Amino acid sequence: VGGCRYRDGMPRVVYNTATTLNGYIADEENSLSWLFVVPSADQAESAFSTFLAGVGALVMGSTTYEWLLDHENLIDHPEKWFYPDIVSFVLSSRSLPQIAGADIRLRRGDVGALWAEVSQAAGSADIWIVGGGDLVGQFADAGHLDEIRVSVAPVTLASGKPLLPRRIESDRMTLEAVAQTGQFAELVYSVRGGSVG
Repeated sequence: VGGCRYRDGMPRVVYNTATTLNGYIADEENSLSWLFVVPSADQAESAFSTFLAGVGALVMGSTTYEWLLDHENLIDHPEKWFYPDIVSFVLSSRSLPQIAGADIRLRRGDVGALWAEVSQAAGSADIWIVGGGDLVGQFADAGHLDEIRVSVAPVTLASGKPLLPRRIESDRMTLEAVAQTGQFAELVYSVRGGSVG
């Protein structure tokens, strides 16, 4: 499964992330340090570049954006911004610093109100929901989540930020692919639209 496919003439929305075996995408301090020490993480990152080539716009929440700002010191080193050629939306109710030279659009409000601008920015490419999990849940609530692509790491955490804090049952998801990249197991599920609980 890959490349850009369309639903009702709109770009696909894909949640692509790494998760611990017990379903956390970050620890209780919003850190991803657990991820970077997994053996073969570099190999998994290389495979991720193929996915990224098909992305026209990405969306992330303020917690994810602030973690990236701090972890990479992006205000002082804007050249380290990972996605220089991708339109990036950050949803936040607060004012946040901008990264010099990056096309980062800070927005407030719900996903439904933002949808037209994000889909137009993506053009003929996919929309990547970077995280966090509640933001992905908002896209699912609005009927705008088409694929969940998770790389499961051999790590467990006692607590943290959940992968997707919504109830989406098996009648809405179909397993499309399973692959191994080093120590990661990648699972790809297509998601059918509709309201969730």
